[in-house]
Amino acid sequence: MRLDKFLKVSRLIKRRTLAKEVADKGRITINGQQAKASSNVKDGDELTVRFGQKLVTVRVDKIQETTKKDAAAEMYTIVKEEKLAEE
Repeated sequence: MRLDKFLKVSRLIKRRTLAKEVADKGRITINGQQAKASSNVKDGDELTVRFGQKLVTVRVDKIQETTKKDAAAEMYTIVKEEKLAEE
């Protein structure tokens, strides 16, 4: 599944266009490699997303084309969340 679609379906990012913008700015890595919006995501991948002053690392548990709001959190596990030092 495409990275931007996974972020939207899993509700890590609310809109797919926003997910695409974040990926294109270089704020997302998959298993330590810089990722584009069109990058493929599969089970077991580790995504690191930078939200402003916060760095969130999640592990992909399952891929689903669609999901209900309640089940969206089952698609990933938060590995760590860290606050970045302000510059």
